[in-house]
Amino acid sequence: MKNSLDSTALDAAVENVHRAGMPGLFAEVRHGDRVWRGAAGVADTATGRPVDVRMRHRVGSVTKTFTAAAVLLQAERGLVGLDAPIGRYLPALVPGERGEAITVRMLLNHTSGLAEYLPYAYPSLKAFPVIAETGPGSLDDHRFTRWAGTDLIALGIDAPAANAPGGAPGLYSNTNYLLLAELLARVSGTTAEECITRDVIEPAGLRDTAFPTGPEIQGPHSRLYEAWFGKIDPPRDYSVFDMSWTGPSASLISTVADLNLFYAQLLAGKIVAPSSLEQMRRTHPVISQEGRIIEYGLGLHPTETPGGDTFWGHGGTVWGGGTLAMTRADGERQLAVAVNLQRWNTLDASGRPLPHPIDAALEALYRVAMDR
Repeated sequence: MKNSLDSTALDAAVENVHRAGMPGLFAEVRHGDRVWRGAAGVADTATGRPVDVRMRHRVGSVTKTFTAAAVLLQAERGLVGLDAPIGRYLPALVPGERGEAITVRMLLNHTSGLAEYLPYAYPSLKAFPVIAETGPGSLDDHRFTRWAGTDLIALGIDAPAANAPGGAPGLYSNTNYLLLAELLARVSGTTAEECITRDVIEPAGLRDTAFPTGPEIQGPHSRLYEAWFGKIDPPRDYSVFDMSWTGPSASLISTVADLNLFYAQLLAGKIVAPSSLEQMRRTHPVISQEGRIIEYGLGLHPTETPGGDTFWGHGGTVWGGGTLAMTRADGERQLAVAVNLQRWNTLDASGRPLPHPIDAALEALYRVAMDR
């Protein structure tokens, strides 16, 4: 373990991602009491306004760790049973045998077998995962659509199941976490957003973290540029977008500093009890949205470094924005990175994403940030 925080190397790594084609990015890396913060590029390609490490950002599925922590807290209070069937709590949403077979834990670790609702809500994405046959048209069509979570859940429930409940590998599906949001509302007597804010965000002291109340990001932020695999050229800004399409599955707004503070406290057993944290880190194989097999726990997934260290956290994407937040198992090393371009790869003749210099540059940044 090198135990270093090389500011020069981190500065260069961030700048290299920008030079590789990323309009702008910003990051915070922590090692013990030492902190590095850096940014490179622009928040607005039209005006040249620079990015700033203090900017607020849509963090996508990093939200799932917050939602999972809120569910674990309800379980600690005896209001939710992790191995209880979801049909016990939400019989109208998941009726019959399926509701009896799918447990709360299966929703948390994506082993429910429920399909992803997104291709059914966004018609131009209906061919997913066959990316070459998808298109970005629905993004503009639904920029200001106000979705009801229960309607999106119904799309996932009605779609063909990926496999039987508890089957392996599981399938990463936002349908699972929209159901968990409904569960939180059912047992807490308030909305999932209010429950997560009260039980997780506020006790953790996260001053720049909140769910959106409208389509705009409040406070200093970057524009978010979506390329959709070369089909939007030049990339289009989707920083103004109604995030009800993902709700407490992936709509949270935060900063890189707040994300590091959150994961530091979570992995130290200060947000959920140590016994709950142990369950969060119990993983199962899951097919990711990129089609890879990953290990996934209860709102957490691990990354192993070549040196043998394990980092825990989550990644997230929204239209135009990406985030990665990871903390080493011992809590000493952390990174949080935010980028303002998504799906920058073009496709080859067979419809598969081609490597892009941004991929290698980001991987190099993660290596330096993880001190590996």
